[in-house]
Amino acid sequence: MIDYDILLSSYDYNLPNSLIANYPVYPKEEARLLIYERKNSKITHTKFKYLNDFLPQCAIFFNDTKVIKARIYGLKQSGARIELFLHKAVNSREFLAQIKGRVKLDDILEFEENLQAKIVKILDNGLRELYFIQDGKILTPDELFKLLEKIGHIPLPPYIKRKDELNDELDYQSIFAKNLGAIAAPTASLHFSNDMLELLKKKHEIYKLTLHVGAGTFKNVESENILEHKMHGEFFDIPQKSADYIDGKNHILGIGTTVTRCIEYYARTGVKNGFCDLFLNPKNPPLRQNYLLTNFHLPKSTLIMLVSSFIGRKECLNLYKLAIKEKYRFYSYGDAMLIL
Repeated sequence: MIDYDILLSSYDYNLPNSLIANYPVYPKEEARLLIYERKNSKITHTKFKYLNDFLPQCAIFFNDTKVIKARIYGLKQSGARIELFLHKAVNSREFLAQIKGRVKLDDILEFEENLQAKIVKILDNGLRELYFIQDGKILTPDELFKLLEKIGHIPLPPYIKRKDELNDELDYQSIFAKNLGAIAAPTASLHFSNDMLELLKKKHEIYKLTLHVGAGTFKNVESENILEHKMHGEFFDIPQKSADYIDGKNHILGIGTTVTRCIEYYARTGVKNGFCDLFLNPKNPPLRQNYLLTNFHLPKSTLIMLVSSFIGRKECLNLYKLAIKEKYRFYSYGDAMLIL
């Protein structure tokens, strides 16, 4: 008997390009919200601004990672233009990056603010290992990230077919973004304004954790048996106060898939910081988190598999079909779904 829950092709759906959100709605709370209640399969269509009216008693967990301006443009010493997309720090001085433009070992790349990068390794997966120098000094990750705030560009996801604009510097960061290190936003968080956060605080405890979203969030699942997929690891850190709450039994609403994976990784391992490579899917459902707020995700992605781990693959795809029929906006700047 075929187990469709482990087949990659079982997580596919067709999305009209017109439903891919290239810009957020303004104001934030005007985004639409699809609510699914598991206990009775009830579906509600509402606006995000009414979120608090539907939430049960629970603590709310947010990811306070901050997106770095990971895309920079420069020149090779020959004068040829290149585009560099920083992926992550490998250690205290070396980084992984994707480079548009042919480069070879020991090439020096030139950028604004007297920043240079030297290629030290060419990897088979298309990435390059390099370190950055400014005024003769090799930069640490913190030093580089701060410099990129001046010269870099917000790395919009590949399905947003436009260049980054000034508004993206605010729109593609959550209001509580604090710790630089992500190259993609925890997008469910983008719906929250300061006013909504203050409203939520009246009824709910608020907790933070950090998970730096990496390029692997856009990595395709290539194995037809999804259980053979090697999940990417992302740096995370859970403050003691947040860990103490997770250790209890009271209900938790996780804002986004990154929060969910972090909470569930800690619930399984007791590890508060390191690298999270947990793959949630219908064969590995959540053990601790009760509710999920998330956006609508790409077909065949680990993110739609995570949503399926809460409500089952069939029900997930049924809700996505409904969202398409109702013309919800999809992906990073799109609308949201609340699973209760």
